[in-house]
Amino acid sequence: MKKITAVLVDDMPNALEMLANDIAKNHREITIIGTANSVVSAAKLLQKKQPDILFLDIMLGDGTGFDLLEIFLNLTSKIIFVTASDAYAIKAFKFAAIDYILKPYTEEDLANALEKVQHKIQPDDHQLSILQQTVMQPSSQPKKISLHTAEKIIVVNIEDIIRCKSDNNYTTFYFVNGSKILVSKTLKYYADLLKEVDFIRVHQSHLINIKYIKEFIKSDGGYLLLKDSSNVPVSVRKRNEVLHILNSF
Repeated sequence: MKKITAVLVDDMPNALEMLANDIAKNHREITIIGTANSVVSAAKLLQKKQPDILFLDIMLGDGTGFDLLEIFLNLTSKIIFVTASDAYAIKAFKFAAIDYILKPYTEEDLANALEKVQHKIQPDDHQLSILQQTVMQPSSQPKKISLHTAEKIIVVNIEDIIRCKSDNNYTTFYFVNGSKILVSKTLKYYADLLKEVDFIRVHQSHLINIKYIKEFIKSDGGYLLLKDSSNVPVSVRKRNEVLHILNSF
């Protein structure tokens, strides 16, 4: 079996030691060729040797993991981001559609991350930009989101999304320019993620951007007419919530 090399970057000595021990004990196919606890020390290390896998903490004592990636624009290493249990950081990774390990992690978390990283497409500059902006500006609302299709990852402006429709375990996104994107995540996943940016799930199968509501039609059980002329049904239990939103416009 081909040996896989790794470099670990974390500014917490205990976390760095634990990760190194876990890899040595449970993943003998991986050889750790270096560790670092800061942007400066990691930069010096990566100038000498670039590993197959880079374990990278987001927040470092002298900067961030993004600072390191900006130094090495042509880095060929597969990246596994490591982050503390922070709600803003978790949100950032979800909007950017980038995998991560959440500290404190389990052995299963580590094994899954290592399995994924060897087969997945690396995050592109647009995804990393979303991640950086959302992590570094937690009080501001995200403006972009990354969507995984069967063939590629597409970064879109959230304000251009009119609505989303459930299709079993898939979700179809509908945009202002008339285009559609089918992604392999459930509507519930996006309903939870987008509720803070003015999206509302009005029906088991429908999630809408409230800024595209044109009017609420009370006949036929109640449905919304959107600005793209599409009709979206409103469930009985969501009716009062929708009316409250419309009255607040």
